[in-house]
Amino acid sequence: MGVEEKSRASGDQPRDQSGPVLPTVNPDAEKSQPQKQSLHPALYVSVWITLSSSVILFNKWILSTLGFAYPVILTTFHLTFATIMTQLLARYTTLLDGRKTVKMTGRVYLRAIVPIGFFFSLSLICGNLTYLYLSVAFIQMLKATTPVAVLMSSWALGVSQPNLKVFLNVSTIVVGVIIASFGEIKFVWIGFIYQIAGIIFEALRLTMVQRLLSSAEFKMDPLVSLYYFAPVCAAMNFVVAVFWELPKISMSEVYNVGLFTFFLNGLCAFLLNVSVVFLIGKTSSLVLTLCGVLKDVLLVVASMIIWGTQVTALQFFGYSLALGGMIYYKLGYEAIKGYAGEAGRQWADFGNRRPVLRRVAVILLAAMTLFVLLGGLAPSYDATQVLSEAKNKMGLSKL
Repeated sequence: MGVEEKSRASGDQPRDQSGPVLPTVNPDAEKSQPQKQSLHPALYVSVWITLSSSVILFNKWILSTLGFAYPVILTTFHLTFATIMTQLLARYTTLLDGRKTVKMTGRVYLRAIVPIGFFFSLSLICGNLTYLYLSVAFIQMLKATTPVAVLMSSWALGVSQPNLKVFLNVSTIVVGVIIASFGEIKFVWIGFIYQIAGIIFEALRLTMVQRLLSSAEFKMDPLVSLYYFAPVCAAMNFVVAVFWELPKISMSEVYNVGLFTFFLNGLCAFLLNVSVVFLIGKTSSLVLTLCGVLKDVLLVVASMIIWGTQVTALQFFGYSLALGGMIYYKLGYEAIKGYAGEAGRQWADFGNRRPVLRRVAVILLAAMTLFVLLGGLAPSYDATQVLSEAKNKMGLSKL
């Protein structure tokens, strides 16, 4: 009998079904296992927007409203707090395990971390100095030029090649911010210069990160970056504070703010960095872009409500133009067209399912628009005084 005949014969023979048959699938594996409960991405977005806005408003409140005019000391405190917290997280949690994949040496630290930390420190100092002179609303309008500054610095440092089409795309942002600046009622040159300098330093920092730490072994999430940058930035800021602000500060000014208030401020700033890590892991670049725009708009409105900031119609137009240009630059026409079509379909579907809620949303949007364009631009009351009176009535004036 040949080989083919043997195999054919063995194939034709029926298997013995009397014995036990091994299962092909584990029965226990087929049982439905409970799915792990995961938080909705909207929660991460909400937490990030809340913390990001809170840090900005908190800093403005301490530096301006409470009269603690020492932004370098405040920044040094933030970075020292972040240094301590990242060291504790690295020792007792897994949130900073990403640092184990970073091939950090003394040479890399001096060549990359220290120069980047230098510009990071300068951007933080200038950013906080601005709160002494400009409103939160106008600061957010000026920050819309950050993508333009990053683009220019990347061209200057040779990270990317100049492109006329890209330059024309970002020119809308510049034009919008210029219009908003002309519409600013309380324009202060020194504050404007500090903010522009802070944007330039931040752009140089981001470009140097892209240039010096772009390889796979140096990829770092925001929390790991803070682990390496916070100590060197805290040291640099402390040196500046020793010669600039420490000789002028008194303990009565510190106690006027309150040690617990400083602790909450530092904790809020640190938790913002933690929230960024989770936000990046749970959302897309589109969500990050749109969330940033939404946060900036909310901060402008919050500045109007809390400090009675006056925003003119010219500023509103210029800022809207700048935000539109920023979204177009980051996403592109085709992406915006696709997202707009999908948003229109979702809005129509929402109207069919929840017609009452849709009407309420339209009314609220219209009311907010009228508030910004008409009466809300120049509130006639002192919001700080109103809050103070409310605290007195509630018996919280001593807190």
